[in-house]
Amino acid sequence: MTHEHMPVRQVLGKHPSAVLLGAQLVTVLAYPFLSKDFAGRAVIGVAQMCVVVLAVWAVRRTPSFTWVVGAVAVPAMAFTVLEAASPDTDWIVLTSALLHAPFYFYVSYSMIRYLFHDDQITTDELYATGAAFTVVAWGFAYLFAATQVVWAGSFIGNGGEGERTWFELLFLSFSTLTSVGLSDVIPVQEHARSVVMIEMVAGVFYVALVVARLVGLTVRRPPV
Repeated sequence: MTHEHMPVRQVLGKHPSAVLLGAQLVTVLAYPFLSKDFAGRAVIGVAQMCVVVLAVWAVRRTPSFTWVVGAVAVPAMAFTVLEAASPDTDWIVLTSALLHAPFYFYVSYSMIRYLFHDDQITTDELYATGAAFTVVAWGFAYLFAATQVVWAGSFIGNGGEGERTWFELLFLSFSTLTSVGLSDVIPVQEHARSVVMIEMVAGVFYVALVVARLVGLTVRRPPV
């Protein structure tokens, strides 16, 4: 371990991917309690992104990641606050989604690269398998949010027609990515269905390529 990584390690502990996975799951549980007002939405959105940045920085600190943080993540945090203040303003919601989605997809790519960088399986890499999966779900949820701004009425749900909340879209994203099919949110327009089908393919490939590889390596060699 190099000295330049020590401060980050002291913050995140030995398993930054576990911290990220835990933060994602805590966000899912906390969102219904904190989504009712501006302060709650802003705090949970910014705090969750900060954890993502720190965790990925700890496992894959590269110049390209530093550039992405400055060019995409920081503006995304600013629009998280704006969206929390004006959740019904279409241009703010759309801009926020178009910043968040590529950021989360880049994070998932970085974590998968971290998983594939060698044939040694560490405990943190096992946590990273779950963390990368949740990050992909977040990315598609923001794609769904952008889709319904551009093409109104893209999704219907238990409450009938109208825009779905971001949390409903996250629920749809997890349901689609895991292939459980339990969501009461349904894509009804062609553009929305196209994005959902891409997520279906991503979920199958994630299990086939990432999970299967790590299971095979773990069976062959215990975590270190």
